[in-house]
Amino acid sequence: MGKAELPLHAPGTQVDRGYIGQSVPRPNAARLLQGRGSFIDDLRFPRLAHVAFFRSPYAHAKIKKLDFAKAVKAKGVVAVFDGPTVAEYCTPWVAVLAHLKGIKSPPQHAIAIHRACWQGEAVAAVVAESRSQAEDAVQLIEAEWEELPVVVDMEASLRGDVVIHDEFEDNICFKREHDTGGVDEAFAKADVVVEETFHFGRHTGVCLEGRAILADYNAAEHSLTVYHATQAPHMMQDIFSRHLGIPEGNVRVIAKDVGGSFGIKVHVYADEMATAAISVILRRPVKFVADRLESFLSDIHAREHRVKVRLAASKAGEILAFDMDDLTAIGPYSVYPRTSGIEGNQVVNLTGGPYKHQKYRGRLNVVFTNKNVTCQYRAVGHPIAVALTEGIVDLAAQKLGMDPAEFRRKNLIPDDAYPYTFPSGIKFEKLSHLRTLDKLLGLMNYKSLREEQRTLRAKKIYRGIGLAAMIEVTNPSPAFYGVGGARISAQDGATIRLEPTGMITVMCSVTEQGQGTEAIFAQIAASAVGVSLDKTKIITGDTGVTPYGGGTWASRGAGIGGEAVLQAGRALRSNALDVAAAILKMDKQELDIVGNAVINKLSLEKKMDLAELGRVAYFRPDTLPMDFQSELTVTRHYTPRQYGFTFTNGMQASLVELDPETGFIKLLKHWCVEDSGTLINPMLADEQIRGGVVQGIGAALYEECLYSPEGQLLNGNLADYLVPMSGEMPDIVCSHIETPTMQSQLGAKGIGEAGTAGAPAAVMNAVNDALAPLGARVTAMPFTPERILQALKKV
Repeated sequence: MGKAELPLHAPGTQVDRGYIGQSVPRPNAARLLQGRGSFIDDLRFPRLAHVAFFRSPYAHAKIKKLDFAKAVKAKGVVAVFDGPTVAEYCTPWVAVLAHLKGIKSPPQHAIAIHRACWQGEAVAAVVAESRSQAEDAVQLIEAEWEELPVVVDMEASLRGDVVIHDEFEDNICFKREHDTGGVDEAFAKADVVVEETFHFGRHTGVCLEGRAILADYNAAEHSLTVYHATQAPHMMQDIFSRHLGIPEGNVRVIAKDVGGSFGIKVHVYADEMATAAISVILRRPVKFVADRLESFLSDIHAREHRVKVRLAASKAGEILAFDMDDLTAIGPYSVYPRTSGIEGNQVVNLTGGPYKHQKYRGRLNVVFTNKNVTCQYRAVGHPIAVALTEGIVDLAAQKLGMDPAEFRRKNLIPDDAYPYTFPSGIKFEKLSHLRTLDKLLGLMNYKSLREEQRTLRAKKIYRGIGLAAMIEVTNPSPAFYGVGGARISAQDGATIRLEPTGMITVMCSVTEQGQGTEAIFAQIAASAVGVSLDKTKIITGDTGVTPYGGGTWASRGAGIGGEAVLQAGRALRSNALDVAAAILKMDKQELDIVGNAVINKLSLEKKMDLAELGRVAYFRPDTLPMDFQSELTVTRHYTPRQYGFTFTNGMQASLVELDPETGFIKLLKHWCVEDSGTLINPMLADEQIRGGVVQGIGAALYEECLYSPEGQLLNGNLADYLVPMSGEMPDIVCSHIETPTMQSQLGAKGIGEAGTAGAPAAVMNAVNDALAPLGARVTAMPFTPERILQALKKV
């Protein structure tokens, strides 16, 4: 290639100091090459580049002008992009699901084109040789803005005082009403009616590892390899393919060990799509890692709700009906592809869940605002539904003069009532509310704690005991997303291969986010095949080698991925015994595999090592019968079919102490009894519960994303945004009941979100129990000292 024949790049773009998308004179080829002898080499052997984003400082503003003149001259800068240029390579998306009737959202671009709709939305990107150089150049971008009206308050959004998106008549993204009928009649005949309004502060996941992506486009193969901190590699493979115009088979997504996700990393992020598109444009690897400040502005938030709820009961203490109205704000877009309607939809589905009433009405409005987007976060919708249910149940028990534990015992769905259909339409296979309640009360020594509480109150020491019953969605079927048209797999697959050395390699589509998935897969596979744990190798999170599957979300790793591993392992064991029978000239029924060897099932005599079996099968198949072919690689897939979801249940309790002078809440102890079906690894199960409880405590007492009336995030850093720390956490006691699901051979249900689902409710009820003798009550999470003192009328 001669110097006058520069490689062609995208129309309207210019490489080197790299200017993309702005109308300035293009330097000629000679000038491009002056002093840049490595320019052609850079194109042939492209080095890793780093991207940083210029983000809107306004919550809602029109982009009048972006001036990149200074940025493109900065040291190390490779290219600068605006939204229209990236849009030529990455198509926009609209996050809706067909089964959420009427849900709407405007198209969202990888980089905003005409206006920014929340503070922190990316409106330009700088690519440089290092992250620090890209960040420095971002500071040199000059912008002219036209500020637009901002909608921050969700009640104002619902009224439609200002409509955010011109293409819509209102700010309602999604609305739903579910009514069994007979609700008004139940309230009319009730002896006791209680009502309350609960407020839940929006918060976010604060993962140990920030969002990260490295995209590497190979122009010669028209292929894209993406190293991605994601929970759903196959979902992202499909999305990169469709929006970047690359055949799906040419896209490989690799998710190695991810430093925590909690649902935060299961969504499509505009800046990550932009990173992949820029790799395609520049034909070189491009990396983006969100720093902590960016994470607060751009990682999805969750759980901003205002819920009004009523409960009707008889004087005998029987719950007759629930009536609930939920308003939730999601930011300016529904998040792709799972949508931001699911959280509120879950609140409608789950409110009142553990109880046997038959009359229920739930209303939902999901509205747009000019804050960061919200979407699925650990225990999606459950903490809201459980807290408002358990809060109003406690209030009813108080009004009836009943002990809260006995009121629950009277109203929980009996353990012998299954299968059971809840008034919202969801179906329960088999739950154990009364057994978990009894076990919890015994574990915490409930009666003694109540006696101690009365004694201490006489000394003006205010302790509170809070209970919370809960149900949890796990192991979701295609009824969750597939039925709505989302290309999100409800199944998972596992391939297990017996190696010539007698080891087994397990490849599964579920990813490892720190929850211990790979450990339980090793246990399941080793047990199913008959080998020791040290003879297993686990590979997850790579679309290039693992079977197609959904990944990690909705507490499905053990129940769905684990079942696929079990079935594949049992099939491989059977196939290996076929080979052993052929080698040994014995009946297959006489043989088994135990401890890495083939044994005689009756005498337990060792017949041959698996390594020897592997050697013969792979290297000396000529010694086997002519009509025999060994099959030592097996793939199995699994998805639940009989029920839309495999529900778990549990009971939690919290013991707190209130300082009425300062408003501080001290956590003394927390208990959780959970029924998640077959327990595979008790230690991992306990730690999943404990971690979930800690996140639930964070929502109850500490965490809230605070915004100004102008839509500015006020506490987007770890100095001002409070997360629970070890010093404040109580001892968390875990116990289990096992009611296996009959939908699978393994019998496992999910457990990853149980702690988060129930902890806010238990802590809230404990706080209000401590406040009760002082005539105060709190219903707005988090329960900060300021809010406690306001309830006590001390500020």
